[in-house]
Amino acid sequence: MRDPFLHFLGIGLALLALYHVVSPPRPQSPGSRIELTQDDLRQIDLAWMAKWQRHPTQAEMQGLVEAKVREEILYREALTLGLDQDDTIIKRRLAQKLEFLTEDTSAIRDPTPHELQAWFAGHSAQFATPGRVTFRHVYFSPDKRGAHAADDARMALATLSGKSTALGADTKVGDRFFDRDYYPDRTPDQVAGLFGTRFAQSLFKLQPGAWQGPVESGLGWHLVRIDEMSPGSVPTFEEVDREQVKAAWIDERRAESRRTTFAAIKAKYEVVLPGTSVQ
Repeated sequence: MRDPFLHFLGIGLALLALYHVVSPPRPQSPGSRIELTQDDLRQIDLAWMAKWQRHPTQAEMQGLVEAKVREEILYREALTLGLDQDDTIIKRRLAQKLEFLTEDTSAIRDPTPHELQAWFAGHSAQFATPGRVTFRHVYFSPDKRGAHAADDARMALATLSGKSTALGADTKVGDRFFDRDYYPDRTPDQVAGLFGTRFAQSLFKLQPGAWQGPVESGLGWHLVRIDEMSPGSVPTFEEVDREQVKAAWIDERRAESRRTTFAAIKAKYEVVLPGTSVQ
């Protein structure tokens, strides 16, 4: 027991045991044998046909097989080196794959007509058709006018009063706009995509038939004339596309199934945050 060799041996064994405790186990090597089956070759052929609408030539097939083998070799070498450990992209991909595997779409049955109608009654707003507007505008650029753009627009409003159509070439009002001055039959989203959400919201509050403003957008200030406006509408259950409602119903059930499945999985873990512990 006094032999130093035995002391060093005991310390070495203790360190080795500690290493196995604190170090995560390495995955077993997948081996050095790579075998492609006839099914693998059929999958390669089908993938090529889906892209090119024909079978690969013999030379192309040989290249595809070599690429498949290369991918498998590099994959196995990466596993051997532990490159899959603590990789955010791999973690995210595996999490997505597990979500896909746990999503049991076959368990989601079709709704009965009564269930579909009852569900639609509480979700009819999401099937509303958007309002539409036809308008023209005169633009006042902050780049050209600076802080006076809004004031200049207010002064120009008097010039436009009573004018019902596009301005004549002799009317010197406003600045050149990069797109157009007249927009027929636009939805709120289409207007917001160009002028911004605030402009779209203000536009649909105006009354047709007269020049109004100034209305601010993300591009500057505008005097606006509404030619036509139709408000959005919510269809009745008899008017709506039943297949569209059914698809939305199934999507909601599928989302609820994902939440329930994840809650059951999460219950097996303890999530520890700084200074607290959440079961």
